[in-house]
Amino acid sequence: MANDEKRLSDYINRLNEEKKPKAHENSTESSEMEELMKTVRKVRSLKEPTLPGMDYPGKLAENVAKQLSAKPAVKNKKWTWIAATAAVAAVVTLVLTLNFVLHLGRIDIVYAMEQAFQEVRAYHGIIEIIEKNAEGKETTQAIREVWADKEGHYYVKELYGSQTGLITVNNGEKKWQQRPDEKQVFVFPAFPDPYQFTFELGNEIDDVKNAAEVKTIGEGSVSNREAAVLEVTPKGGEPYRIWIDKETKLPLKRESAMLNSIQYTVTYMSIEYCDVLPKELLAYGIPEGFEEIDKNPEQLVTNIEEVEGITGFAPKIPKGIPQGYRIDSIAVANGMKTVKLNYTSLDKRNRVIILQGKEEGELNPVSTAVLGTVNGNIAEIQSPVQGDYGILAGGGVYSGITDISSIRWQEGGFEFAVVGNVSLENLALFAESLTDGPVVIPKGDEKISDKPQIEVPVDWEIEENEQKSVDAGHSPWKLDPVYVAQVFASLKISPEGIQGDYPVPYEDIKVIKNNGVDAVVEISTAEATVRRVYLKRLMRQDSTGIWTVVGYDPVSPE
Repeated sequence: MANDEKRLSDYINRLNEEKKPKAHENSTESSEMEELMKTVRKVRSLKEPTLPGMDYPGKLAENVAKQLSAKPAVKNKKWTWIAATAAVAAVVTLVLTLNFVLHLGRIDIVYAMEQAFQEVRAYHGIIEIIEKNAEGKETTQAIREVWADKEGHYYVKELYGSQTGLITVNNGEKKWQQRPDEKQVFVFPAFPDPYQFTFELGNEIDDVKNAAEVKTIGEGSVSNREAAVLEVTPKGGEPYRIWIDKETKLPLKRESAMLNSIQYTVTYMSIEYCDVLPKELLAYGIPEGFEEIDKNPEQLVTNIEEVEGITGFAPKIPKGIPQGYRIDSIAVANGMKTVKLNYTSLDKRNRVIILQGKEEGELNPVSTAVLGTVNGNIAEIQSPVQGDYGILAGGGVYSGITDISSIRWQEGGFEFAVVGNVSLENLALFAESLTDGPVVIPKGDEKISDKPQIEVPVDWEIEENEQKSVDAGHSPWKLDPVYVAQVFASLKISPEGIQGDYPVPYEDIKVIKNNGVDAVVEISTAEATVRRVYLKRLMRQDSTGIWTVVGYDPVSPE
């Protein structure tokens, strides 16, 4: 019995491999085995059968086993054993047949793809990437040359597009990106390497293999090769189409679903298979006149699909950018956690960077920032930027930009920042393209309605001299409303003077309102006698003006 089961299983496997079973050449098969093989061949010819659930064979076997384990009152034990053996054989045969049927449509195509790729050691191809927007306009985004093997080594060179000449390589020991426009070589760890170039064959086959549903929907031609067209529905994703070479059984083309009003069509214009990658392509070296960058590197990519593969999330794409700007590059920075979209004006004088990444804790605005809102969310607004904070941190975020301003906020589990050497009004237009609500930037002439319980008299002569001192480079802390409030509240605790650390820690003071001219801060220190401090820029109403305490709210007695 066990031998028959194995022979039947081998028979099914040979059919799945598109090979003639050896049993066809054997005329000594029993009538029962011939009938079973005939049944299998009929099942094999089916295309899209209506089938029970994937758990049906297991449940069926379990139920039959339970029935066989019972002890029926049968007088003839011999016939009982024969009946049980026959039942087991029927269950085994049915389970094998159902397992075969349940994988039809996937085995024919997916199995063939897997088997074909097992024979591939390396390959070389030219890939074309076309982007189509919601209006149907198509743009050739990139044409690239790729060399890749199954060990994870690759060489990718951009032949056409915004990143023409860019080379990205991983030889297993080192990963680097050579940028001819910047005369720089960025070095990354070879492992782990989240980057995979668009339409890497191994990943494509794995995606099809692990999909929720795969079905053949037609035929077509790709680069003068006959191909079968599959519709692939990933688990939890939108269906996409992939073209499989009928001869090699390997992918040639993929058309993504329309997401964020963008659809990508990626095609191997040519592809050939080889044993190894050329050694000279994987040899690391710094071309003459190039600079090596190995600290806080950022990796350039050509499309959003590659961004998602590296970061694990699909970034928001601006719904519309101000007229006169175009996207210059897409990169992943800050430890491969932050997406960086670079835009430049047509005259190349202005540059705007859109940054986004998953939020890590609550937004903590810089103490010197104006507080506005983006779609109702608190926004940190700096003009000019006073340092690297939050998502803005990391090497190279504003390389090449001077006199920059920024708008930073959190929304929907992500943190966004728009940075550029343009006016805040222009930055607001970029920010609004990422969200569904308005960007509100408070103005200095719009008074904060909060009034202090106790007003603090101002000595104008002292404040004027303080401003002159700061202008000369002294006492820069007077430009920080939190620092000014810290000194004021600490002196309320120790009016005779402060020895050592301030009794009110800087970290316990939070700016709750700031329109650039008026500010209100709140103190959470338990020992503090002041709960709120009200400040104003009296001498000069811009980022160079000092802050002066004009009032406060004492801690309410319990």
